[in-house]
Amino acid sequence: MTFMRELSETITEQQAEIARLREEVAAWRQAYDRGRRRDITFANSESEVEPLYTALDVDQHDADKLGVPGVYPFTRGIHPTGYRGKLWTMRQFAGFGSARDTNLRFKFLLAHGQTGLSTAFDFPTLMGYDSDHPRSEGEVGKTGVAISSLADMEVLFDGIPMGDVSTSMTINGPAIILWAFYIAAAERQGVSSDKLQGTIQNDILKEYMAQHAWCFPIEPALRLIVDCFEWGATHAPKWNTVSISGYHIREAGATAAQELAFTLADGFTYVERGIARGLDVDDFAPRLSFFWDIHNDFFEEIAKLRAARRIWARHMKERYGAKSPKSLLMRFHSQTAGVTLTAQQPMNNVVRVAYQALAAVLGGTQSLHTNSMDETLALPTEAAVQVALRTQQVLAFETGVPNVMDPLGGSYYVEALTDRMEAEAEAMFAEIETQGGVVQGLEQGWFQRKIHESAARQQWEIEQHRRVIVGVNEFVSDGDALDIPTLKIGAEVDREQRARLAKVRAERDNDLCTERLERLRQAARGTDNVFPHILDCARSYCTLFEIRRALEDVFGAYREPVFF
Repeated sequence: MTFMRELSETITEQQAEIARLREEVAAWRQAYDRGRRRDITFANSESEVEPLYTALDVDQHDADKLGVPGVYPFTRGIHPTGYRGKLWTMRQFAGFGSARDTNLRFKFLLAHGQTGLSTAFDFPTLMGYDSDHPRSEGEVGKTGVAISSLADMEVLFDGIPMGDVSTSMTINGPAIILWAFYIAAAERQGVSSDKLQGTIQNDILKEYMAQHAWCFPIEPALRLIVDCFEWGATHAPKWNTVSISGYHIREAGATAAQELAFTLADGFTYVERGIARGLDVDDFAPRLSFFWDIHNDFFEEIAKLRAARRIWARHMKERYGAKSPKSLLMRFHSQTAGVTLTAQQPMNNVVRVAYQALAAVLGGTQSLHTNSMDETLALPTEAAVQVALRTQQVLAFETGVPNVMDPLGGSYYVEALTDRMEAEAEAMFAEIETQGGVVQGLEQGWFQRKIHESAARQQWEIEQHRRVIVGVNEFVSDGDALDIPTLKIGAEVDREQRARLAKVRAERDNDLCTERLERLRQAARGTDNVFPHILDCARSYCTLFEIRRALEDVFGAYREPVFF
């Protein structure tokens, strides 16, 4: 009886405390309403931010949703040691000109303390075209490195021990081909695929949704991704065979909640396709990774990352029956938001990037790229890249931020935002289901319309000065177009690439190439995993476009539907 009496007294005290808090908040609200000047929304959302958050805004009866780092549902982080065990990987995005140019930039970054490589490809490579293809004219090496065959990949990693470095490759439509080039290049160094660490982005669903760098129709493209899952689980167990990317969805104009929901929905679709192939979810799910955009609204970005971990863990466990703890972990790379960089007053970009990097780290990222201040004008110079890398190093070694795990955990504001982001994402999942799922939603243009509507609203708000962009629509001064050095890619890159391709075609065994390309076509017509055949083509120095064309002969090319 004593225990029950004490419990009843405790409950009564808690109820009285809540009642007092409600009265205090009500009195405060009256004072606030008399003096307030404006309502605030998130940086690119229609949702309003409350001026004050208290215990009344947090679900006090669901402590299991918070927990501790390294424990399900991983709201506070996926590792029990946080950054005390291992700092995030500082992975600056790099790639320009020829493979030789980018090889030198890679070595520069590694020499200055970068701990992982991240590869940007030029637009012809992203679309699966060789550098000497007519559609590549004027674009070779302009937005990233030009890679047209194994010969280029060998130069790209010349002098870089591929068994020791972790490499990320931002490639999608022809990702399976570039991965084959990478594996074949590692073999030339004597490194087997089971020793390789890194990531191919390989997220084709977000290409149809937002970025538009595709090769094949949706269904065969999904088949190629599952082929990567299947082959990688056995032969490249340390490699992430997809990086499910919200970054490009956000850059196209989506809100934070849309980025969260659409990206996770893409991830669930890949899981479902893997299971439909007959793969055990625990054989491939641990090698799925994510890629998030870190925008300007500081607390919203932190809440987004915390909610993402929790949602992924819950769905993998309850919806897809994952048994391995590794299948529940959302491992992710983050990049500061390119779309927030401004050509006006470009030095301001250093400040924007620093705040965004802080949000990524407080949100628990495993890997981070900080944009260079000049990336809105051109590919970054070495000087600008060094400042961007130093931004991460100052954050890691001077601020003390990495010393405590999830230091904002328990904040009424952050916890309420995390709960709200989760609820908004779940509501969007339900909407996606009414569209028939991700693939049908893409085919009907539903995702594209949602993103376009959000982007148009944001642009209108900027033009109407409802959203302040420092140095653009407010705080403008004379001489804003600061004259800073920019990187220029000359015509010699195009000439070098053409010469290399001509040499490759002249020196390789062309009969063997023809034979292996035909075997690839035959595999594509059937149901076999095509990756071993693509790898054989890569080893024999078939070019990027030759392999793409062999697959296109069977799959066809993707043509975007026109939506009205």
